[in-house]
Amino acid sequence: MEMRDIEIFITLAEELHFGRTAEKLQVTPARVSQAIKKQERRVQATLFERTSRSVALTPIGRQLYEDLKQAQSLIDSGLTRARAASRSVQGSLRIAVMSILGLYLNPVIEAFNDRYPDCTVELVDFPHSEPFTALRAQAVDLGLIWLPVREPDLTVGPVVMTEGRVLATPTTSDLARRTTMTMEDLADCVFPELGNVPGYWAESMLPATTPSGRPIARGPEAASFFEILPLIMSGTVVSTMNAHVAWTYTPPNITYVPIVDAPPTEWALVWLSAAESAAIRAFVDTAREIGVRAIVADR
Repeated sequence: MEMRDIEIFITLAEELHFGRTAEKLQVTPARVSQAIKKQERRVQATLFERTSRSVALTPIGRQLYEDLKQAQSLIDSGLTRARAASRSVQGSLRIAVMSILGLYLNPVIEAFNDRYPDCTVELVDFPHSEPFTALRAQAVDLGLIWLPVREPDLTVGPVVMTEGRVLATPTTSDLARRTTMTMEDLADCVFPELGNVPGYWAESMLPATTPSGRPIARGPEAASFFEILPLIMSGTVVSTMNAHVAWTYTPPNITYVPIVDAPPTEWALVWLSAAESAAIRAFVDTAREIGVRAIVADR
């Protein structure tokens, strides 16, 4: 039964007059009559007793009215709560992202904007040397951060995107001539230090050892992605990186080699637990509904 037909039935059951029902719903009396006949065919019973002077519900019509009225009340309550929730999501939502990665969050942002037009989304860049600083300072509401995140004051939400990994190496190096490599091949590499970040978090991207336990050397510290690039160009270090870097940053003297057995990077939404808000919950719910997207070169 279509919602419009239900509305016509309920209104006629309350007005008990075809003309007033049509006027109230801004349809023709013929449309009201057509809707009622269709419903009577559907239930295979008479819903209204009609005479030239009166319209009355039959017992079956009365039961149907009570059931549909209850369902309509539930629907109206749900819509009212949804509108109230939407009105509470307003202002701005600041999301910390690493450089160009925010572009891949666009499907979630667009869906959120459609649902909550009174709340704007602003992307804020942050360096990998300070993954949690802006969240803790409440300079941003959410962070898009690679996992794992094991901070007791932060809540880890849904994974929104995944991708593979590559090794960034000088084009003049022997490694640059390879088409692929493995995690075990990293034993002869020198990685940059990521700075004052939790050890487990740096280890997840730049491991200290290969899978068999061979150590991987460390070179100079780099506070940001753009500090790592010159170190790679000079041949001082190489670095594992997320795959999207290979098609978004393509300087002529850096080559990216896919690491075939690297663990996939999972990017998740993270927020300060004590600062959770209606806007944060709404954005996280939107991301969860859209689901996980794999970042690939043609997106």
